[in-house]
Amino acid sequence: MSRSVTASTRPAPDHVLDHGPAAQEVPAALDLSAEPRARRSRRRRLAQWALIAAAVVLLVAFRDRLPDIGAMGDAAAGARPEWLAVVVVAVAISMGSFARLQRRLLRIGGVRISLRRAFAVTYAGNALSTTLPAGPAVSVVYTFRQFRHSGATAQLATAVILVGGVITTSAYSLIALAALLAAPQARGPAIAALAVPMIAVPALSLVLALRGPRARAAALAGRLGRAVLAHRRVAPFARSLRDGCAALRPSRRDWAALVALAVVNWVFDILALFAAAQAVGIDIAPHGVALAYFAAQAAGSVIPVLPGGLGAIESSMAASLVALGAALAPAGAAVGLYRLMSYVVVVAVGWLAWAVLHEGARLPVRARRWLAGAGRGVLEGLATVAMMTMLTPYTTARGVHPAAPRRG
Repeated sequence: MSRSVTASTRPAPDHVLDHGPAAQEVPAALDLSAEPRARRSRRRRLAQWALIAAAVVLLVAFRDRLPDIGAMGDAAAGARPEWLAVVVVAVAISMGSFARLQRRLLRIGGVRISLRRAFAVTYAGNALSTTLPAGPAVSVVYTFRQFRHSGATAQLATAVILVGGVITTSAYSLIALAALLAAPQARGPAIAALAVPMIAVPALSLVLALRGPRARAAALAGRLGRAVLAHRRVAPFARSLRDGCAALRPSRRDWAALVALAVVNWVFDILALFAAAQAVGIDIAPHGVALAYFAAQAAGSVIPVLPGGLGAIESSMAASLVALGAALAPAGAAVGLYRLMSYVVVVAVGWLAWAVLHEGARLPVRARRWLAGAGRGVLEGLATVAMMTMLTPYTTARGVHPAAPRRG
């Protein structure tokens, strides 16, 4: 699954986003619609069609080397149920930790929302991000407006999205680095890459201990910093982050909880893949599974053939597991089981959550009521699981009592 936060590059479709008062308040940091969208969209479509054509050619050329569908089905059918249960729980905790992270940021800013609504916004935003064209852009604007409906100011909603993105991205990078250092085959290159900053930082510290070089370095850094922050593409984000620091003042306990939730988000998603591999009899060390996970995430970002990284993530993940010693059919079965839970089921819950949040005004009334009822049941169950499994408590913002959240 993908929960990275990116800035919007074009307006959201009318049938997805509402047009209430909050709809006109998307900050520049989250809405870059002034850029030449048509040109970028044309290039994106051409690149996607080229990648799809190349994928079809490769499938035809290497059809004899592809895993047998029957063998994959047999491997999946023989999966161990206890490990499949771990996959389900791990995916739920991973998504729940991200919902809790955003909920905690809102509470730090003085806005209290229920855990069920936090789950609904998280799952619905993920469904939009991974199924629609320009999904990440649509998801960011949608999440912003849902936070506004919950009582957050435009400044706070922007800060929650941007600061949450920085925290989760930082946690992602640290876990990826830990996986590289844990893997014997990748430890050497990783240490070599880290050796440069490890040597440069102490040397630079010695130089900056002298007053003259320190003053010149400070002046140079100030000029470079002002030039970067004044750039037209950086300035909106810089202003939003600066405003976010004013809107959000986490305590040390808050920071510890936010970092822990971000780490749990990624670790349990990797655990779901590890459990899927164990379920079909693939015995690979956890750090190897983590490397396969990060390789697939990178492939899904670099080669966005379809929304949600479909195709690129599955092929890269299966190839990585095979390279680590797994047989082809079990590797395909493990990836299929993992993606079934982490993508298909999560997206289905996300669209149910979208219906719960009353974003389905154009659906028939009976269908909307059925979806809303089913979605509420699922979200209440997920919230109950999260409350029983997550150990990080929430504390309300001290001395702040905002108005009750308004439904979207």
